[in-house]
Amino acid sequence: MVTGGLSERRALTVVDMSAAALRYVPRPDPDPSLRDRIVALADRHRRYGAGMIYLKLRPEGRVVNHKRVDRLYAEARLQVRRRRRKKVPLADRHPLARPQAPNAVWSADFVFDRTAEGRVLKCLTIVDDATPEAVAVVPARALGGVPVTRILDGLAITRGLPQMLRTACYQQLCQGVSAVGRPIEMQMRAAAVAGSSCLIRTESRGSGTGQAE
Repeated sequence: MVTGGLSERRALTVVDMSAAALRYVPRPDPDPSLRDRIVALADRHRRYGAGMIYLKLRPEGRVVNHKRVDRLYAEARLQVRRRRRKKVPLADRHPLARPQAPNAVWSADFVFDRTAEGRVLKCLTIVDDATPEAVAVVPARALGGVPVTRILDGLAITRGLPQMLRTACYQQLCQGVSAVGRPIEMQMRAAAVAGSSCLIRTESRGSGTGQAE
């Protein structure tokens, strides 16, 4: 526009540009090797993001702003890709039938809370699916396999075991060495031998369907 006869001020007004932007000269890079160092650290630590690489540069004595590290990291296309969650294949789902009689189907789950001093409180809750009755609510600091087995023993004496036990934490109740393990399986087998035909039914959380085991 200037060569076409317009003044510089008039041309800047037309294109909506300031004179400072027109005369701006970028400063020379004080640390030209920084980009190569960022790429080298990203190659060595594949799961490091821009923040971790910035912390790695600090002990080396490099005086650099974290915003510049972020910009160079993004320009080099070094962003770490998020790992996709593995899709667990769904088993055959069966609709949950509402029991017609009490003490036929129970549902059990663990509920966690904290006391005033911040200590974790673990509660085993068992409800009857046919009635709004809470069969058992047992709070404790920790509930392992033996305590849960004793709770089921007490329920078997006072009211008898149900025909089916639904739970969303089958692994925690009946398998492994972490929570409840072998004692529960032995309890259920003993009930089946005694003629109560006590089964375990696992339920996926929030799905409204379950899988029989």
